[in-house]
Amino acid sequence: MRVAHRVQSIIDALASTQARLAVTAALAVVAVGAAWLVAPRIIRGVHRQLTARVLTDDRIPGDPTAFSIDFPTGIVVRLTQAVLLAAAALLALLVWGYVDLVMLAVASLADLLPVAVRLAVTLGIAGAALVTLDVVDARITAYAEASDTLTQHQQGVVYRVLQITVLVAAGIAALTIWGVDPSGLLVGAGFLGIVIGTAARTTIGSLIAGLVLMVARPFEIGDWIALADAEGTVTDITVVNTRVRNPSGEEVVIPNENVLNATITNRTSLDRLRLSVAVGVDYDADIETAEDVIEDAITDVSRILDTPAPQVVPTALGDSAIVLECRFWITHPSPAKRSMATAAVVRAVKTALDDADIDIPYPHRQLLTEDDSLQA
Repeated sequence: MRVAHRVQSIIDALASTQARLAVTAALAVVAVGAAWLVAPRIIRGVHRQLTARVLTDDRIPGDPTAFSIDFPTGIVVRLTQAVLLAAAALLALLVWGYVDLVMLAVASLADLLPVAVRLAVTLGIAGAALVTLDVVDARITAYAEASDTLTQHQQGVVYRVLQITVLVAAGIAALTIWGVDPSGLLVGAGFLGIVIGTAARTTIGSLIAGLVLMVARPFEIGDWIALADAEGTVTDITVVNTRVRNPSGEEVVIPNENVLNATITNRTSLDRLRLSVAVGVDYDADIETAEDVIEDAITDVSRILDTPAPQVVPTALGDSAIVLECRFWITHPSPAKRSMATAAVVRAVKTALDDADIDIPYPHRQLLTEDDSLQA
Protein backbone atom coordinates (compact mmCIF):
# COMPACT_ATOMS: atom_id res chain seq x y z
CA MET A 1 0.00 0.00 0.00
CA ARG A 2 2.82 2.41 0.83
CA VAL A 3 4.38 1.78 -2.56
CA ALA A 4 1.09 2.36 -4.36
CA HIS A 5 0.48 5.57 -2.36
CA ARG A 6 3.96 6.87 -3.12
CA VAL A 7 3.60 6.03 -6.81
CA GLN A 8 0.24 7.78 -6.89
CA SER A 9 1.76 10.88 -5.31
CA ILE A 10 4.46 10.97 -7.99
CA ILE A 11 1.84 10.63 -10.71
CA ASP A 12 -0.20 13.44 -9.20
CA ALA A 13 2.87 15.63 -9.35
CA LEU A 14 2.92 15.08 -13.11
CA ALA A 15 -0.49 16.60 -13.63
CA SER A 16 0.10 18.20 -16.99
CA THR A 17 0.25 16.30 -20.26
CA GLN A 18 3.42 18.11 -21.25
CA ALA A 19 5.22 16.83 -18.14
CA ARG A 20 4.12 13.28 -18.78
CA LEU A 21 5.23 13.48 -22.40
CA ALA A 22 8.59 14.80 -21.32
CA VAL A 23 9.06 12.01 -18.76
CA THR A 24 7.94 9.39 -21.30
CA ALA A 25 10.40 10.70 -23.88
CA ALA A 26 13.17 10.69 -21.30
CA LEU A 27 12.34 7.10 -20.34
CA ALA A 28 12.41 6.06 -24.01
CA VAL A 29 15.79 7.70 -24.60
CA VAL A 30 17.28 6.18 -21.45
CA ALA A 31 15.87 2.72 -22.22
CA VAL A 32 17.07 2.71 -25.83
CA GLY A 33 20.49 4.02 -24.86
CA ALA A 34 20.87 1.50 -22.07
CA ALA A 35 19.60 -1.38 -24.19
CA TRP A 36 21.60 -0.75 -27.37
CA LEU A 37 24.67 1.13 -26.14
CA VAL A 38 25.42 0.32 -22.51
CA ALA A 39 24.17 -3.25 -21.99
CA PRO A 40 26.01 -4.91 -24.94
CA ARG A 41 29.30 -3.30 -23.95
CA ILE A 42 28.95 -4.32 -20.31
CA ILE A 43 27.98 -7.92 -21.13
CA ARG A 44 30.74 -8.40 -23.71
CA GLY A 45 33.25 -6.76 -21.39
CA VAL A 46 32.30 -9.09 -18.54
CA HIS A 47 32.61 -12.06 -20.90
CA ARG A 48 36.08 -10.96 -22.00
CA GLN A 49 37.19 -10.43 -18.41
CA LEU A 50 35.94 -13.86 -17.35
CA THR A 51 37.69 -15.47 -20.29
CA ALA A 52 40.92 -13.62 -19.60
CA ARG A 53 40.91 -14.14 -15.83
CA VAL A 54 39.50 -17.66 -15.60
CA LEU A 55 39.98 -19.70 -18.76
CA THR A 56 43.47 -18.37 -19.51
CA ASP A 57 44.69 -18.27 -15.92
CA ASP A 58 48.17 -19.81 -15.54
CA ARG A 59 47.05 -21.67 -12.43
CA ILE A 60 44.66 -23.81 -14.46
CA PRO A 61 46.48 -27.07 -15.37
CA GLY A 62 46.54 -28.21 -18.97
CA ASP A 63 45.03 -26.36 -21.89
CA PRO A 64 41.72 -24.80 -20.73
CA THR A 65 40.74 -23.88 -24.30
CA ALA A 66 40.40 -27.58 -25.03
CA PHE A 67 37.26 -27.74 -22.91
CA SER A 68 35.96 -24.16 -23.18
CA ILE A 69 32.48 -23.63 -24.58
CA ASP A 70 31.02 -20.68 -26.50
CA PHE A 71 29.19 -18.27 -24.20
CA PRO A 72 25.84 -17.20 -25.76
CA THR A 73 26.63 -13.49 -25.61
CA GLY A 74 24.08 -12.57 -28.26
CA ILE A 75 21.23 -14.29 -26.43
CA VAL A 76 22.12 -12.62 -23.13
CA VAL A 77 22.26 -9.21 -24.83
CA ARG A 78 18.84 -9.69 -26.44
CA LEU A 79 17.29 -10.81 -23.15
CA THR A 80 18.78 -7.81 -21.35
CA GLN A 81 17.44 -5.46 -24.01
CA ALA A 82 13.97 -7.00 -23.72
CA VAL A 83 14.01 -6.59 -19.92
CA LEU A 84 15.09 -2.94 -20.16
CA LEU A 85 12.41 -2.11 -22.73
CA ALA A 86 9.74 -3.90 -20.68
CA ALA A 87 10.78 -1.96 -17.56
CA ALA A 88 10.63 1.32 -19.50
CA ALA A 89 7.16 0.43 -20.79
CA LEU A 90 5.92 -0.27 -17.25
CA LEU A 91 7.32 3.02 -16.01
CA ALA A 92 5.64 4.83 -18.90
CA LEU A 93 2.32 3.24 -17.95
CA LEU A 94 2.83 4.46 -14.40
CA VAL A 95 3.50 7.97 -15.64
CA TRP A 96 0.20 7.97 -17.50
CA GLY A 97 -1.71 6.69 -14.47
CA TYR A 98 -2.23 3.03 -15.31
CA VAL A 99 -1.28 1.92 -11.82
CA ASP A 100 -3.64 -1.05 -11.65
CA LEU A 101 -2.40 -2.43 -14.97
CA VAL A 102 1.21 -2.10 -13.86
CA MET A 103 0.48 -3.79 -10.52
CA LEU A 104 -1.23 -6.66 -12.38
CA ALA A 105 1.77 -7.06 -14.67
CA VAL A 106 4.17 -7.00 -11.73
CA ALA A 107 2.07 -9.60 -9.88
CA SER A 108 2.09 -11.83 -12.97
CA LEU A 109 5.86 -11.49 -13.26
CA ALA A 110 6.19 -12.32 -9.57
CA ASP A 111 4.22 -15.52 -10.16
CA LEU A 112 6.54 -16.41 -13.03
CA LEU A 113 9.67 -15.66 -11.02
CA PRO A 114 9.96 -19.15 -9.40
CA VAL A 115 9.59 -20.78 -12.83
CA ALA A 116 12.24 -18.47 -14.25
CA VAL A 117 14.56 -19.27 -11.36
CA ARG A 118 14.04 -23.02 -11.86
CA LEU A 119 14.65 -22.66 -15.57
CA ALA A 120 17.83 -20.69 -14.94
CA VAL A 121 19.07 -23.29 -12.44
CA THR A 122 18.24 -26.10 -14.90
CA LEU A 123 20.18 -24.35 -17.65
CA GLY A 124 23.04 -23.87 -15.20
CA ILE A 125 23.03 -27.59 -14.37
CA ALA A 126 23.04 -28.47 -18.08
CA GLY A 127 25.90 -26.07 -18.74
CA ALA A 128 27.86 -27.41 -15.77
CA ALA A 129 27.34 -30.97 -17.03
CA LEU A 130 28.64 -30.05 -20.50
CA VAL A 131 31.67 -28.26 -19.07
CA THR A 132 32.35 -31.22 -16.77
CA LEU A 133 32.22 -33.65 -19.69
CA ASP A 134 34.61 -31.46 -21.68
CA VAL A 135 37.00 -31.28 -18.73
CA VAL A 136 36.80 -35.05 -18.19
CA ASP A 137 37.42 -35.72 -21.88
CA ALA A 138 40.41 -33.38 -21.94
CA ARG A 139 41.91 -34.87 -18.79
CA ILE A 140 41.45 -38.48 -19.94
CA THR A 141 42.94 -37.69 -23.35
CA ALA A 142 45.90 -35.92 -21.77
CA TYR A 143 46.50 -38.80 -19.36
CA ALA A 144 46.24 -41.38 -22.16
CA GLU A 145 48.76 -39.47 -24.27
CA ALA A 146 51.19 -39.12 -21.36
CA SER A 147 50.89 -42.71 -20.12
CA ASP A 148 51.16 -46.08 -21.82
CA THR A 149 49.02 -47.82 -19.20
CA LEU A 150 45.69 -46.55 -20.59
CA THR A 151 44.81 -47.97 -24.00
CA GLN A 152 42.32 -46.51 -26.44
CA HIS A 153 39.71 -49.08 -25.41
CA GLN A 154 40.12 -48.34 -21.72
CA GLN A 155 39.98 -44.62 -22.48
CA GLY A 156 36.65 -45.11 -24.23
CA VAL A 157 35.24 -47.22 -21.40
CA VAL A 158 36.30 -44.73 -18.71
CA TYR A 159 34.86 -41.79 -20.62
CA ARG A 160 31.55 -43.55 -21.32
CA VAL A 161 31.13 -44.54 -17.68
CA LEU A 162 31.90 -41.02 -16.45
CA GLN A 163 29.70 -39.52 -19.16
CA ILE A 164 26.71 -41.62 -18.12
CA THR A 165 27.38 -40.83 -14.45
CA VAL A 166 27.50 -37.07 -15.05
CA LEU A 167 24.40 -37.05 -17.25
CA VAL A 168 22.39 -39.18 -14.81
CA ALA A 169 23.42 -36.96 -11.89
CA ALA A 170 22.50 -33.82 -13.87
CA GLY A 171 19.14 -35.33 -14.85
CA ILE A 172 18.28 -36.27 -11.26
CA ALA A 173 19.30 -32.80 -10.05
CA ALA A 174 17.13 -31.14 -12.72
CA LEU A 175 14.15 -33.34 -11.84
CA THR A 176 14.59 -32.47 -8.17
CA ILE A 177 14.60 -28.74 -9.01
CA TRP A 178 11.22 -29.13 -10.72
CA GLY A 179 9.78 -31.19 -7.87
CA VAL A 180 9.63 -34.49 -9.76
CA ASP A 181 10.17 -37.66 -7.72
CA PRO A 182 12.76 -39.77 -9.59
CA SER A 183 11.56 -43.00 -7.94
CA GLY A 184 8.34 -42.98 -9.94
CA LEU A 185 10.28 -42.53 -13.14
CA LEU A 186 12.51 -45.45 -12.24
CA VAL A 187 9.51 -47.76 -11.97
CA GLY A 188 8.23 -46.60 -15.35
CA ALA A 189 11.70 -46.92 -16.81
CA GLY A 190 11.82 -50.50 -15.57
CA PHE A 191 8.67 -51.47 -17.48
CA LEU A 192 9.85 -49.51 -20.52
CA GLY A 193 13.18 -51.29 -20.33
CA ILE A 194 11.44 -54.67 -20.41
CA VAL A 195 9.46 -53.70 -23.51
CA ILE A 196 12.47 -52.22 -25.29
CA GLY A 197 14.66 -55.14 -24.26
CA THR A 198 12.20 -57.61 -25.77
CA ALA A 199 11.86 -55.67 -29.01
CA ALA A 200 15.55 -54.87 -29.45
CA ARG A 201 17.20 -57.93 -27.95
CA THR A 202 19.83 -58.18 -30.69
CA THR A 203 20.81 -54.52 -30.49
CA ILE A 204 21.02 -54.54 -26.71
CA GLY A 205 23.01 -57.77 -26.87
CA SER A 206 25.47 -56.09 -29.23
CA LEU A 207 25.72 -53.08 -26.88
CA ILE A 208 26.50 -55.30 -23.90
CA ALA A 209 28.93 -57.34 -25.99
CA GLY A 210 30.63 -54.11 -27.08
CA LEU A 211 31.18 -53.07 -23.47
CA VAL A 212 32.53 -56.54 -22.67
CA LEU A 213 34.92 -56.36 -25.63
CA MET A 214 36.16 -52.94 -24.50
CA VAL A 215 36.86 -54.26 -21.01
CA ALA A 216 38.19 -57.73 -21.91
CA ARG A 217 40.17 -56.43 -24.92
CA PRO A 218 40.75 -59.68 -26.84
CA PHE A 219 41.98 -57.46 -29.68
CA GLU A 220 42.64 -53.80 -30.40
CA ILE A 221 42.37 -51.50 -33.38
CA GLY A 222 45.08 -52.46 -35.86
CA ASP A 223 45.21 -56.13 -34.81
CA TRP A 224 44.99 -58.90 -37.39
CA ILE A 225 42.27 -61.27 -36.28
CA ALA A 226 40.41 -64.26 -37.68
CA LEU A 227 36.82 -65.14 -36.81
CA ALA A 228 34.55 -67.89 -38.02
CA ASP A 229 33.47 -65.96 -41.12
CA ALA A 230 35.89 -63.03 -41.36
CA GLU A 231 39.60 -62.32 -41.32
CA GLY A 232 41.48 -59.06 -41.53
CA THR A 233 42.69 -55.98 -39.69
CA VAL A 234 40.46 -54.33 -37.08
CA THR A 235 39.72 -50.74 -38.15
CA ASP A 236 37.11 -49.69 -35.59
CA ILE A 237 35.40 -50.97 -32.44
CA THR A 238 32.13 -49.38 -31.35
CA VAL A 239 29.59 -50.36 -28.72
CA VAL A 240 27.44 -51.92 -31.47
CA ASN A 241 29.75 -53.50 -34.03
CA THR A 242 33.34 -54.21 -35.02
CA ARG A 243 34.76 -53.28 -38.42
CA VAL A 244 37.36 -55.53 -40.04
CA ARG A 245 39.15 -54.88 -43.34
CA ASN A 246 39.96 -58.13 -45.12
CA PRO A 247 43.00 -58.69 -47.39
CA SER A 248 40.85 -57.86 -50.44
CA GLY A 249 40.26 -54.34 -49.11
CA GLU A 250 36.62 -54.99 -48.20
CA GLU A 251 35.29 -53.68 -44.90
CA VAL A 252 33.27 -56.25 -42.98
CA VAL A 253 30.90 -54.99 -40.26
CA ILE A 254 30.27 -57.65 -37.60
CA PRO A 255 27.79 -57.24 -34.71
CA ASN A 256 29.61 -57.39 -31.39
CA GLU A 257 27.29 -60.15 -30.20
CA ASN A 258 28.59 -62.38 -33.02
CA VAL A 259 32.17 -61.38 -32.27
CA LEU A 260 31.83 -62.21 -28.58
CA ASN A 261 30.27 -65.62 -29.30
CA ALA A 262 32.86 -66.56 -31.95
CA THR A 263 36.29 -68.10 -31.53
CA ILE A 264 38.75 -65.23 -31.97
CA THR A 265 42.26 -65.82 -33.28
CA ASN A 266 44.52 -62.83 -32.70
CA ARG A 267 47.56 -63.13 -34.96
CA THR A 268 49.13 -59.87 -33.78
CA SER A 269 49.09 -60.15 -29.98
CA LEU A 270 52.55 -61.80 -29.73
CA ASP A 271 54.02 -59.50 -32.40
CA ARG A 272 55.23 -62.52 -34.39
CA LEU A 273 53.58 -65.33 -36.33
CA ARG A 274 54.64 -68.73 -37.59
CA LEU A 275 53.83 -69.56 -41.19
CA SER A 276 54.23 -72.81 -43.10
CA VAL A 277 54.58 -73.90 -46.72
CA ALA A 278 54.15 -77.53 -47.81
CA VAL A 279 56.64 -78.85 -50.40
CA GLY A 280 56.55 -82.26 -52.07
CA VAL A 281 59.83 -83.96 -53.12
CA ASP A 282 60.33 -87.08 -55.18
CA TYR A 283 60.43 -90.45 -53.43
CA ASP A 284 63.80 -91.11 -55.06
CA ALA A 285 65.34 -88.04 -53.38
CA ASP A 286 67.28 -88.24 -50.12
CA ILE A 287 65.02 -86.74 -47.44
CA GLU A 288 67.83 -85.36 -45.26
CA THR A 289 69.50 -83.71 -48.23
CA ALA A 290 66.19 -82.17 -49.30
CA GLU A 291 65.63 -80.88 -45.74
CA ASP A 292 69.07 -79.25 -45.62
CA VAL A 293 68.65 -77.65 -49.05
CA ILE A 294 65.24 -76.23 -48.20
CA GLU A 295 66.32 -75.03 -44.75
CA ASP A 296 69.35 -73.21 -46.18
CA ALA A 297 67.14 -71.59 -48.81
CA ILE A 298 64.62 -70.38 -46.23
CA THR A 299 67.33 -69.04 -43.93
CA ASP A 300 68.57 -66.73 -46.68
CA VAL A 301 65.14 -65.09 -47.09
CA SER A 302 65.30 -61.58 -45.60
CA ARG A 303 61.59 -61.29 -44.80
CA ILE A 304 61.61 -63.95 -42.06
CA LEU A 305 63.09 -64.06 -38.55
CA ASP A 306 66.37 -65.75 -37.72
CA THR A 307 65.08 -66.58 -34.23
CA PRO A 308 63.19 -68.86 -33.94
CA ALA A 309 65.11 -70.55 -36.71
CA PRO A 310 63.29 -71.97 -39.74
CA GLN A 311 62.47 -75.68 -39.67
CA VAL A 312 61.78 -78.32 -42.31
CA VAL A 313 59.78 -81.29 -41.04
CA PRO A 314 58.49 -84.33 -43.00
CA THR A 315 54.76 -84.50 -42.36
CA ALA A 316 53.23 -87.01 -44.76
CA LEU A 317 53.83 -89.65 -47.41
CA GLY A 318 51.69 -88.37 -50.23
CA ASP A 319 50.42 -90.19 -53.28
CA SER A 320 53.12 -88.67 -55.47
CA ALA A 321 55.70 -87.14 -53.12
CA ILE A 322 57.10 -86.91 -49.62
CA VAL A 323 55.53 -83.82 -48.04
CA LEU A 324 57.95 -81.52 -46.21
CA GLU A 325 56.53 -78.67 -44.14
CA CYS A 326 58.62 -75.48 -44.14
CA ARG A 327 58.05 -73.55 -40.90
CA PHE A 328 59.26 -69.98 -40.46
CA TRP A 329 58.40 -66.85 -38.44
CA ILE A 330 57.65 -63.24 -39.34
CA THR A 331 57.54 -60.15 -37.10
CA HIS A 332 54.81 -57.48 -36.95
CA PRO A 333 52.44 -59.85 -38.76
CA SER A 334 49.84 -58.62 -41.20
CA PRO A 335 48.07 -60.13 -44.22
CA ALA A 336 50.40 -58.26 -46.56
CA LYS A 337 53.54 -59.46 -44.77
CA ARG A 338 52.23 -63.02 -44.75
CA SER A 339 51.70 -62.94 -48.51
CA MET A 340 55.10 -61.41 -49.25
CA ALA A 341 56.99 -63.76 -46.90
CA THR A 342 55.22 -66.84 -48.26
CA ALA A 343 55.91 -65.80 -51.85
CA ALA A 344 59.60 -65.19 -51.06
CA VAL A 345 59.95 -68.60 -49.40
CA VAL A 346 58.25 -70.40 -52.30
CA ARG A 347 60.60 -68.75 -54.80
CA ALA A 348 63.67 -69.54 -52.72
CA VAL A 349 62.68 -73.19 -52.18
CA LYS A 350 61.87 -73.76 -55.87
CA THR A 351 65.21 -72.27 -56.96
CA ALA A 352 67.18 -74.26 -54.37
CA LEU A 353 65.54 -77.59 -55.30
CA ASP A 354 66.16 -76.97 -59.00
CA ASP A 355 69.84 -76.22 -58.30
CA ALA A 356 70.14 -79.42 -56.24
CA ASP A 357 68.41 -81.54 -58.95
CA ILE A 358 65.65 -82.53 -56.54
CA ASP A 359 62.37 -82.99 -58.36
CA ILE A 360 59.00 -81.71 -57.23
CA PRO A 361 56.86 -84.39 -58.85
CA TYR A 362 53.56 -83.84 -60.57
CA PRO A 363 50.63 -85.69 -59.05
CA HIS A 364 50.34 -89.07 -60.75
CA ARG A 365 48.36 -92.28 -60.36
CA GLN A 366 49.16 -95.85 -61.27
CA LEU A 367 46.35 -97.49 -63.26
CA LEU A 368 45.96 -101.27 -63.38
CA THR A 369 43.87 -102.97 -66.07
CA GLU A 370 41.99 -106.20 -65.58
CA ASP A 371 44.68 -108.11 -67.54
CA ASP A 372 47.39 -106.69 -65.26
CA SER A 373 45.42 -107.88 -62.24
CA LEU A 374 45.09 -111.41 -63.68
CA GLN A 375 48.80 -111.55 -64.49
CA ALA A 376 49.63 -110.47 -60.96
